[in-house]
Amino acid sequence: MMNSDNTQVRKLRRSRTDRMVAGVCGGWAQMLGVDAALLRILLVGATILGFGTGAILYLICWIVMPED
Repeated sequence: MMNSDNTQVRKLRRSRTDRMVAGVCGGWAQMLGVDAALLRILLVGATILGFGTGAILYLICWIVMPED
């Protein structure tokens, strides 16, 4: 989708192709333009160091984010 000044609008959606569980990290990676593996490593670190916070955020994104 293009807006009036010819910049592409990116929508946050769960990935159907780049997924390990629900496609949340794959969707974020597509939107941010980074490798999904990097986001998965960061998520695991946040889950371990944040006493489960990363897992809770993942579950919330899984529920809220529409699938691509």
